[in-house]
Amino acid sequence: MSDVNRPLIGITTYLDETRFSVYDTVSAVLPWTYVEQVRSAGGRAVLVPPEPDGGVEILEALDGLIIAGGADVEPYRYGEAPSPNLGGTCPERDAGELPLARQALRNGVPLLGVCRGMQVMAVASGGKLFQHLPDVLGHDRHRQPGPAKVYTEHTVRFATGSRCRELLGPEAIVNSYHHQGVSDPGRLVPTGWCPDDDLIEALEHPDHPFAVGVQWHPEDMSTPLFTALVEAAARMKSARSALVTV
Repeated sequence: MSDVNRPLIGITTYLDETRFSVYDTVSAVLPWTYVEQVRSAGGRAVLVPPEPDGGVEILEALDGLIIAGGADVEPYRYGEAPSPNLGGTCPERDAGELPLARQALRNGVPLLGVCRGMQVMAVASGGKLFQHLPDVLGHDRHRQPGPAKVYTEHTVRFATGSRCRELLGPEAIVNSYHHQGVSDPGRLVPTGWCPDDDLIEALEHPDHPFAVGVQWHPEDMSTPLFTALVEAAARMKSARSALVTV
């Protein structure tokens, strides 16, 4: 694929305190592995910082979208009061990403949700979240306790006929670092579960060209998910070009 034909893949950014040489400031930032995965899959990454109104018009210029991992979704977004064990939230990201997810799902824009991103997809589709998994599951094996981010690993089994099963097989070993999970997928369809506790690990929209959310972190693994997203985005780019030239 020539550079000019590479599909443009938007990736939502974190909003965090960062240090630049001699000063600290709030920045729109993203782990570099997301960019590397998109490049390796044949796409061109475009970072999408949060907009207060969602900024959904950017999807007209993009061929695909990744909603990255990060902070907890604010519980009021799905009609609940905060749990005492709720983690840090980012209202700016919620305000920006929920409209983007809804628009991408509505308009057939290829979409991949990563960890928090899968949870955003669920909430955008009318679903709800478990605010703190140990309160529900009685264990914290989906997140290694401690101040540092250290992945745990577990198996995920996939539903017959699902896109995830097509790409990853009947089951796969995934990396895990999260304390929240999807309790109600809304209009999305669960297609992957942790066999140890039946927690939802993958969601799909069955009537969408490519809309997949996963509860793990594929940006830090060798996985065909990014290739599948970029391939779907290339098809969208080609279809849009055909409409322009007609």
